[in-house]
Formats: sequence, structure tokens, C-alpha cells
Amino acid sequence: MSVLRRELGLLGAVGLGLGSIFGTGVFVAVALAAAPAGPALPAAVAVAALVATLNGLSSAQLAAVHPVAGGTYAYGRRFLAPWVGFLAGVAFLAAKGASAATAALGVAGYLLQLAGAPAVLQVPLALAALAGVTAAVLAGVRRSSAVNLVLLAVTGAALAAFVAVGVGAWAGGVSAPPAAGGVDLAGVGSAAALMFVAYTGYGRVATLGEEVVDPRRTIPRAVVVTLAVSAAAYLAVAGVAVATVGADAFAATTAGAAAPLVEVARAWGAAGAAPAGLPLLLAVGAVTAMAGVLLNLLLGLSRVAFAMARDGEAPAVLARLDASGRTPTAAVVVVALIVAALVASGDVRATWTFSAVTVLLYYAATNLAALRVREGRFVPRAASVAGLLGCLALAAFVAPTAWAWAGAVAVGALGVRALVRR
Repeated sequence: MSVLRRELGLLGAVGLGLGSIFGTGVFVAVALAAAPAGPALPAAVAVAALVATLNGLSSAQLAAVHPVAGGTYAYGRRFLAPWVGFLAGVAFLAAKGASAATAALGVAGYLLQLAGAPAVLQVPLALAALAGVTAAVLAGVRRSSAVNLVLLAVTGAALAAFVAVGVGAWAGGVSAPPAAGGVDLAGVGSAAALMFVAYTGYGRVATLGEEVVDPRRTIPRAVVVTLAVSAAAYLAVAGVAVATVGADAFAATTAGAAAPLVEVARAWGAAGAAPAGLPLLLAVGAVTAMAGVLLNLLLGLSRVAFAMARDGEAPAVLARLDASGRTPTAAVVVVALIVAALVASGDVRATWTFSAVTVLLYYAATNLAALRVREGRFVPRAASVAGLLGCLALAAFVAPTAWAWAGAVAVGALGVRALVRR
């Protein structure tokens, strides 16, 4: 049986988690969530962070007692039933494939902002970015981790500059007019569902559990650190954007090439409250961030496809490793082709909304599996119950069309599974 090598320590695991979170979520999805949440956007970000933390604890529990590649696909097979694990794997591939497509489109959007090029070039440029990142993933997890840490450093600097300038702009009198009306609870729920997807990059740590050194200690620590840092960053970005330009204007920045933070920085600049170079720094940081997300997603997706093939739940060719024994080459290539098909839609809101419903169902299965763990338990069962209820509650706010697509994918996948097993 093919087995992956353990090469990731705590720093690499945290880096991969943050690299998966600090990207599409903070540079695109926060603005997408502003439309339904309105001025209550920070509250929606906080609700999503709470649900993600509960799910993160369940993921850490499972990864510590069953540290193999595949994430909830593997946990579902081990603690629930093979068909539940299979559907969890399909949900992961669908959700994160859509997230990867959103990341590729986001990379292209910010690159177009840098170049001043028309939005019609977004899809071709996104496909080119996907091809480049796929080449990096084919080089193996150790090299991918090193590239990720470099990308993350640039991203962190850009986000720190955005928040610092935004706080200064607000203190200097740049503020949005008071919002009319009360808080729309349904809107907050819908926004929290969209934002939940943005936090789930910590799952990359669990998905790569077979490649983490001392997983029982490393994975829980990496998950906690990743979620704490990302929640603080998301709240800061959402807070300064809503306070300075307003939720409606922030939501409107997702039109066209979808480069929200650059548009906000330009609004500050027009008011004389931001340096001229800030939009450029943010565009560069966004490109590196979403390239990092894309890299991490392709890593995680290929490992789930690898694990499913190794268990006979997907075509056997996906379980083959390269000559070094480090990379499931066929799985990486097939996953990249699926993401490329989603990129062709060119619609970041559609891909992100579809990702929301499938990823919430995936983590509902995570919590169910965590409740079945008896030996080696260190996470209270109440946390897993709360995480399960939180996922189901947020899923209820996702658009019906996304549910319809998710159902179609599940039915089709079960049909393919029957053929493969036969």
C-alpha cells in the first residue's frame, strides 16, 4: 500500500493552515458576506469563527487518533460507515474544488487590477495561475510548504498595512454614514455561512495528517494557532472596511474583477487618508495570498483523491505515487482539471456559495465522526455536538440553488462509486 512520508513540523503545519485561510476569504469573501450582513458583518465573521473553532476541535481530535491522509473521508470510513466517508470525500472535493476555482479567479482579478487590464481576461489568467500552482504541488509537500511560507510573509505584511491605514483613516474622520434599520438576523446567518468557508483552511492540517510529524501533538496545536490568528485578522479587516466605507459600498467592490481591498484602499486614497502605494501593496499581497490558498487546496484535494483511490472508492490510478514516493501525481493532475472546469464559470459568488453548502455538510460529518471517538479523547463531546448543530444551522441559510447542485453532485458520485466498486 502506498504511504506518504512525515515531513511537516508545527511551523509548516501552521503555515499551510494560514496559507489556506489568508487568501480568498480575507481578500474576496469578506466583501461577498457584506451584502447579506450589512453593518453587522463583524458579527457574522465572529459567528463563523465560533462554529469553525468547534469544528476545528473535532478535526484535531480525529486527526490525533487517526492521522492518515484524507481528512473526514478517512474519519467517516473509520468511525461511521464507508458510504458516509465516501460522501464526505465527495463533499470535500466539491467544496474545496469550488474554493480553489474562486482563489484562481481572485488571483486573476487582483492581477488585472495591477495591470489595469480588462476583466474579460480574468478566466484565461486564472487558468494560467492554476497551471503554475499545479506545477509547484507536483514538486511535493516539502517544497510546497517552503513556497507557502514565502507567500504567507508577503500576505501578512499587506494585511497589516491595510488594517493600520484603515484604523488611521477612521481616526482621521473617514467614516461611513450610520446604517438605517436594524440587524437582519437571516442576513447575518447567510453571511456567516459564506464566512465559515473562509476559516476552513485549518482542515488542510488534518487532511495532510499522514505527512505531519508527531501528529497527536502537532495537529491540535496547529489548528488552534491557525484559527486564533485568522479570526483576529478577519475581524480587523471587516471592522475597518465597514467603519470607513460602509457595508453596501464594500459589497459592491466584488463586481467586475473582484478586488475588494484594493477598491477600499483607493477610496481611502481619494479622501487623502492612505498612501498612494497601498493599492499596489494590497494587490501584490492578494495575489500571493490566493496563490498560497490555491497551492494548499490542490495539496489537500489531491490527498483526499489519493486516499479514496487507495481504498478502492475511486479509480486506482489516483493512488499512484511518483518515483520519489512523495507525490500522488495523477491525483494532482485530475484535481487541477476539475478546478479548471469550475474556473471557466468566471463567477466568484456562484463558486463560493456552492462551496459553502458542501463544506458545511462535510464538517457536519466531521463532528458526527468525532462523537464516535472513545479512546484517546481530549475534546469534550459537547464541543462536537455544538459544532454539528452550528454547521446544520448555517447550512439552512445557503441559497436553494446551491443545495440543488450539491444534491446532484452526491447522486452522480454515488453512481460512479457503484461502477468503480463493481
